[in-house]
Amino acid sequence: MSTPWRIGILGGMGPEATVALMSRLIGATPARDDADHIPLLVDMNPQVPSRIARLIEGRGEDPGPVLAEMARGLERAGARALAMPCNTAHHYAPVIREAVSIPFIDMVDLAARQAMAKAPEGAPIGVLGSPALRQIGIFDAALARHGGRAAYPSDQPALLRAIRDIKSAGPSDAAAAILGTAAADLAAQGARVQLVACTEFSLIAHAAAEKAEAIDTLDMLVEAIIGFAFGGTSDPDKGEKAATATA
Repeated sequence: MSTPWRIGILGGMGPEATVALMSRLIGATPARDDADHIPLLVDMNPQVPSRIARLIEGRGEDPGPVLAEMARGLERAGARALAMPCNTAHHYAPVIREAVSIPFIDMVDLAARQAMAKAPEGAPIGVLGSPALRQIGIFDAALARHGGRAAYPSDQPALLRAIRDIKSAGPSDAAAAILGTAAADLAAQGARVQLVACTEFSLIAHAAAEKAEAIDTLDMLVEAIIGFAFGGTSDPDKGEKAATATA
C-alpha cells in the first residue's frame, strides 16, 4: 500500500459531524497497520461564525474569512488537499479555493453527481438539510450542472429544529422522526433518490434510508478523501496520483 497523502479538515461545524467523518474514514480505509491510515490535519473550530445566522437570518459575522484562514493554516501545516464536513459551509467554497493553492474536495458536487447517476430520468433529487441550502440554492446549482433538479421537504422549520437539537443534545429519536417524515414527504413528490445533505443528519441517516434510496453526503466525502489520499484524485473512477497534485 502506498503512503497516503495528508488531508486537511475544516471542522467543528458541528464537532460531532467532524468526529463522524474521522471515524468513517478509519473504518473505510483498507489498513493493515497504523501507518496505512490517512494522516489528517484537523482544525476543529466550533467558533466558525454561524452559517445559519448569516445565510438564513441575515445577521452575524461572515464565516468566509474565518474559513479562508483555517484553509491557509492547514496548507501551511502540510495538507495536500482540503475537505469540509459541512454542506451549508460549501457556500463559501469559492472563498476557500481562493485562499489556497491545494485542491478542495467538493462534497456537494460529488453527491449531486452520484445522485444523478442513481435517479430515474426526469425525477427530482430530494435534499434533506438545513433550510439555508434551499435559500442559497447550492444543491440546485450542483444538480443543474449534471442535468437534474432539487426537491425540498415542505416543513423546513422542522428540519432546522432537528439540526439545532442534534447540535445541542446529539442524535435523538425525535430528530430521526422529523427526518423520516421529511423523507416521506420527498418520496411523495417523486424523489426516490434523496441526499442526506446535513452532516448532523448523517448521524441519523437511517431514518431517511427507511423511506427512500438515501445518499449520505458524508459518505461521499469519505470515499473522495480516500481516493485523493491514495490516488491523487477525488474522482472514484481514477486511481493514479495526479501530476497536478504533486506540487
